[in-house]
Amino acid sequence: MAEIQGTCEDRFTVVAEALAASLDAGDGGASAAVFVDGEPAADLWGGHVDAARTVPWERDTITSVWSTTKTMTALSALILADRGELDLDAPVARYWPEFAAAGREGVLVRHLLGHTAGLPVWDGPTTVEDLYDRNTAAARLAAQAPEWAPGTEGGYHSITFGHLVGEVVLRATGRDLGTFFAEEVAGPLGADFHIGLAAEHDHRVAPLIADPRGDRPEGFLVGVADANTAAWRRAGLPAVGGFGNARSVAAVQSVLACGGAAGGARLLSEAGCERVFEEQFSGEDRVLGTPIRWGMGYRLENRTCSWGGWGGSLVLVDRDRRMAVSYVMNQVLWDDGYARALGVVMAAYEGLSA
Repeated sequence: MAEIQGTCEDRFTVVAEALAASLDAGDGGASAAVFVDGEPAADLWGGHVDAARTVPWERDTITSVWSTTKTMTALSALILADRGELDLDAPVARYWPEFAAAGREGVLVRHLLGHTAGLPVWDGPTTVEDLYDRNTAAARLAAQAPEWAPGTEGGYHSITFGHLVGEVVLRATGRDLGTFFAEEVAGPLGADFHIGLAAEHDHRVAPLIADPRGDRPEGFLVGVADANTAAWRRAGLPAVGGFGNARSVAAVQSVLACGGAAGGARLLSEAGCERVFEEQFSGEDRVLGTPIRWGMGYRLENRTCSWGGWGGSLVLVDRDRRMAVSYVMNQVLWDDGYARALGVVMAAYEGLSA
């Protein structure tokens, strides 16, 4: 069995076993964490940061988590809403006047968070480099017509989510999403999660390892090679550009699990936490092609909210059990990547009920 580092309560040794099993099955390096009542009940890691398996994954190794970043962006918006600095039911144009054209007058802030705004992709050719120019990328979205009547259908905004929500946060606060998150979320919590990674942290980054079939599936705008560049790390893309590990992901999302306070800091009220469960869409997502319930930036199921990143990272928040579970890895798998994270989640529930 693979050697697992870290600490965990006795009841969560099953989580360590689940992590070891994924590493034994060929995973590169990974971390898993379970936070209960805002405190770490399991903080584990193992494996290697390189494909040759010569450099061990360390306690403070971080890596790209792709769309798990969206949970950080959504949480930032919920915090602003709870403070009264952002009205989720207001038109986007209240904060971003240029947005009030081409059929977007009726797009509300909650439509952006709930993937119902009708702007899942950019019109016209788009490159990875285009994403880094956030002003131009946002302006392009403000100039195109929605693909469907806003608020009527759900369609995953895989990358545009970050430029849309990020622009609203910028207009409402004067700070870009990465800066707001660093100052108002990660900082107070002491969480090692970054949306826009400074060069001083580059030595801690585990490069992503591509799926055996290649860098990216056909039709994907970005791939593993892009996420392994300094340009990607610096860009701070609020939908897909976050860097962290399971500990930092679970530490941040414990705020929602615990009614707004965790790690000695209160970031929002109990009522503010409940807003995540306001259903924005339920049905077949026209982009993903699968049934889903979208809340305020998270997938909903009963009293849990969750989302993950391409290739396998995941965070799940169980509000009633005051638990956050996270899995972060560097081996990208296209099809069954989430099986590893789900194994960790199921082990966490097993431990919780022990």
